[in-house]
Amino acid sequence: MGVHASDFRTIEWKELKPDDWQAPAVRDPSYYDRNPDAQVQTGLDAPVIEELNGDKVRIPGYVVQLEGDDRRVTEFLLVPYFGACIHVPPPPPNQIIHVSFPEGVPYSVTYDAVWVSGTVKVERKEGDIAVVGYQIDAAEVVSYFN
Repeated sequence: MGVHASDFRTIEWKELKPDDWQAPAVRDPSYYDRNPDAQVQTGLDAPVIEELNGDKVRIPGYVVQLEGDDRRVTEFLLVPYFGACIHVPPPPPNQIIHVSFPEGVPYSVTYDAVWVSGTVKVERKEGDIAVVGYQIDAAEVVSYFN
């Protein structure tokens, strides 16, 4: 029995934050090249949406690889825009999802946007790259363009 998109509620990144909370602005990557001290995560106290805990969701985003083998990525950060955590500072914790996917997603799929389907855990986690506010044990990770 496979995973079906209809088993998960599609959400947008704005649903991971309160309506009245505004994420810090992101500048052009060239700004951070000239100002490496600005390449830090801000908004560490960003509020999360506790009601999402346990929800089965499907969300698009970009992969920041953390763990894997020579063929597949098994652990990554899902971020809302290309370059986050690599070319520009990490978004606030309520705009980053730590994803575990033991089955692994082929590297070639991670070079562009993906859909992640799984169950949300609202839990702060501090890592080497960023602090995150959400975690997902993924049931499926597929190309956004499939």
